[in-house]
Amino acid sequence: MVYEQIVQGGLTTKANPGKATILALGKAFPHQLVMQEFLVDGYFKNTNCDDLELKQKLTRLCKTTTVKTRYVVMSDEILKKYPELAIEGLPTVKQRLDICNDAVTRMAIDASRACIKKWGRPVSDITHLVYVSSSEARLPGGDLYLAGGLGLSPETQRVMLYFAGCSGGVAGLRVAKDIAENNPGSRVLLATSETTIIGFKPPSADRPYDLVGVALFGDGAGAMIVGTDPTPVTESPLFELHTAIQNFLPNTEKTIDGRLTEEGISFKLSRELPQIIEDNIEGFCHKLIGDAGLTDKDYNKMFWAVHPGGPAILNRMEKRFDLLPDKLNASRTALMDFGNASSNTIVYVLEYMIEECRKMKAGSENCDWGLILAFGPGITFEGILARNLAM
Repeated sequence: MVYEQIVQGGLTTKANPGKATILALGKAFPHQLVMQEFLVDGYFKNTNCDDLELKQKLTRLCKTTTVKTRYVVMSDEILKKYPELAIEGLPTVKQRLDICNDAVTRMAIDASRACIKKWGRPVSDITHLVYVSSSEARLPGGDLYLAGGLGLSPETQRVMLYFAGCSGGVAGLRVAKDIAENNPGSRVLLATSETTIIGFKPPSADRPYDLVGVALFGDGAGAMIVGTDPTPVTESPLFELHTAIQNFLPNTEKTIDGRLTEEGISFKLSRELPQIIEDNIEGFCHKLIGDAGLTDKDYNKMFWAVHPGGPAILNRMEKRFDLLPDKLNASRTALMDFGNASSNTIVYVLEYMIEECRKMKAGSENCDWGLILAFGPGITFEGILARNLAM
């Protein structure tokens, strides 16, 4: 098999016929940049809270998340227009969705345009659209508004993934891969867009877990173009998507628990989440790499594009697989620069991964094969075995 030849040393940066490839990446953010060192004072001022114990706890959390900067839709202007968002117990889901629906569409359009520009082909060549978000709720959905904003053909075939949480970006990539490989000649636009306004709340001693989200999550959008058989000269494939799988862990549905209420979305993240991921990820990855003839001994010869749900998850991944310290650099850098931006974050990780690999010597085995991983509600594992073509 051609894949066996590649593993044994016959390295090529050409895409294999019929295999889906990522042809371009793009991202976009709201205008509001938040420095982590100023977040605590700003958050407590905006919510008119003077609880010193909660403030101290958030200060500690902000340090442990390793986040340095984030982009957010929330602004002084929004709070002036909707002061009820900072008041406990008021029914504000309508106001939140009005803000979120507009914001995620604008960011998705901007990220998609950036991606299409890098791709280099006209928007009319897009045949399919996969849209991912856990930050909006409406009929018709954001996929239609994105298609309209980009000027896509009315014949564009659309798929929408709602409320997949942090695994949504890789889930969308898995769906885009299936579409591309089953529709020869197609070009799939995958767009993700998220904002934390849907869950913004004032601090409360009754909801201490909310502070984790305040310290960790950010807003933004991401986009990819996916297709098979790249056109010579005009298209430059970045990653080939070899195998994609999804698993859910039975009886873990309460570990990441989110509910849409009259006050917006309420999330509860269990303390056991990092441990559950560590306990189950090895078997998942072993299954993923098997088809390419790779073994557990190859983990440190691969690149790792892992959704940075938080530093504890990355640390446990590093420990479980005995990874070299630099293997999760792209994930840690994305977390530091953008926070956990839910489904979008894997786009930022992949961009940093390309930079990491280009720093190495061309043809390095450490950048040939790799894993694209994310974890979301369910608990759901999403994974793609990929080959780097961007060297």
